Amino acid sequence: MTGTSERDVVPIRRALVSVSDKTGLLELAAALAKAGVAIVSTGSTARQIADAGFAVTEVSNVTGFPESLDGRVKTLHPSIHAGILADLRLPGHESELSALGIEAFELVVVNLYPFVETVASGAAPDAVIEQIDIGGPAMVRSAAKNHANVAVAVSPSSYPQLIKALTLGGTTLAQRQRLAGEAFAHTAAYDTAVAEYFAANVGIRVAHPKIQEPALADAAKPGVSTGAATRIPEFPEGQGGELEVRFGNPTPLRYGENAHQSATLYRLPDGHGLAQAEQLQGKEMSYNNYVDADAALRAAYDFAEPAVAVVKHANPCGIAVGDTIASAHERAHACDPVSAYGGVIAANRVIDFAAAESIKDIFTEVVVAPGFTDEARAVLAAKKNLRLLVLPADYAREPRELRQLSGGMLAQVPDTHFASFDDWTLVSGGPADAATRADLEFAWRAVRSVKSNAILLAHGGASVGVGMGQVNRVDSCRLAVDRAGDRAAGSVAASDAFFPFSDGLQILLDAGVAAVVQPGGSIRDEEVIAAAKESGVTMYFTAERHFFH
Repeated sequence: MTGTSERDVVPIRRALVSVSDKTGLLELAAALAKAGVAIVSTGSTARQIADAGFAVTEVSNVTGFPESLDGRVKTLHPSIHAGILADLRLPGHESELSALGIEAFELVVVNLYPFVETVASGAAPDAVIEQIDIGGPAMVRSAAKNHANVAVAVSPSSYPQLIKALTLGGTTLAQRQRLAGEAFAHTAAYDTAVAEYFAANVGIRVAHPKIQEPALADAAKPGVSTGAATRIPEFPEGQGGELEVRFGNPTPLRYGENAHQSATLYRLPDGHGLAQAEQLQGKEMSYNNYVDADAALRAAYDFAEPAVAVVKHANPCGIAVGDTIASAHERAHACDPVSAYGGVIAANRVIDFAAAESIKDIFTEVVVAPGFTDEARAVLAAKKNLRLLVLPADYAREPRELRQLSGGMLAQVPDTHFASFDDWTLVSGGPADAATRADLEFAWRAVRSVKSNAILLAHGGASVGVGMGQVNRVDSCRLAVDRAGDRAAGSVAASDAFFPFSDGLQILLDAGVAAVVQPGGSIRDEEVIAAAKESGVTMYFTAERHFFH
């Protein structure tokens, strides 16, 4: 486009916020309000922001048109899209906005209706179709196209960098370009999921175009080392499409899982995960260190509260939440201090002095976190071999999980969905009180990170016994109870999949477990429910499982 020049730092004065996933919403709203940013929002997002005491303008007050057709039409209006698409590098665009009485947006925060989650829940076709977002992708694509002027965020994982940008005077061009790439990848994946649903459920075989991961665009840039591209089928039974992923920037590791195996770390050129973490101190990272650190992050980042996971051989020795990272670590470590020896610690908050003091006397291979205070680094500097890793400011999980197998690869969407307590079904005993409910919800999230067959016992927001990786659920129950010891009595239990017989559950009941959460769905559910009822134990079914192989 002629007559334009790149804008580097763009101050954020006006933001459009409309999200299905409310994670981190109020923290972002607070930062926007503190910076004096005018917030425009829709529906439940606007209500939640307003209820928290922050000023917000409803979209209908901007468009002069009410939300209609049960919310199908809200933001599809020139007053919204002209404000997103105006290229303010062009004097003509600026004057035209002024003449139309339309204000520009410098930030668009949108994530889309939970289509994939709705399909996974087994919802009826009409309910699934209603979760096909129209206005959301339009706003995302408009903002991404106009990244010269507008920053777009499609995930709560981007909020920390936006909050930081507010304190630094605005978003940079490099940030906006990166966010735009993520946004286009997000809408492409969303549309692909919709197409896959139609292919599988409506009997239409859709010829999908090849979708290129955003990393490929950077792979061809000068100075970016690239490895061989890997193409894998996107859908079963040859239903169209190929996925091409290019990993680059190879870093040789000391060795693989064992000393006689060579190993290399490859990175996505535009990745924002563990592979991009900065090492502050300690010995060189090993293959096993990376595997364990990734497993620990998987566990810690499942929680909104301050959380710590201690991992050994890719399995949690302990997971806990707390008011602080220090208290979370102490409680996670207490679950199984013997196994935690030589483990990896991940935290979802900055490691401060108190947390470092909690960690320093325990032999640990790696600590990975979003940051370390200067005081924490001073404490941990005495442990010269301890590896400290700082995650990227925009840390995010990859939208796909890939696993190599002989002759090919498997790909899946990560397991990030947790059925809400309100959707659980009480099948035995009385309803859980507030404390028991909190423990059940904690256990249901924590058990996802345990290798199947998985049983996790919890009390007070911390695991107290973990049974993992056994080839039958009975042995996992025995292992969890054995590790919990006296702590099993009065704890709650989570099982990643249903109990095929009542024998495994009976081990938990005999140990004094007070409540149980499990998916249900066994042909012997009635036998299992009867055992719980006989013991007077509260048990809920979630209707979703969390296998982890």
